[in-house]
Amino acid sequence: MAKWLIILGALLIVVGGLLHFFPRVPLGRLPGDIVWRREGVTIYFPWVTCLVISILLSLFLYWLNK
Repeated sequence: MAKWLIILGALLIVVGGLLHFFPRVPLGRLPGDIVWRREGVTIYFPWVTCLVISILLSLFLYWLNK
């Protein structure tokens, strides 16, 4: 369990660093993400971004276990 928490923490640090140094990464603004705007309210649901992250994370974990 400790090994997985360390790996997850390291992965979060890497992703955070990439997003900090490369702010123009289109994560969160992909085509298909839902934005609903009304008077004074904006609801944003990045379902395509979630799908892409899920696929990438699944491939990474598959590679890690192999």
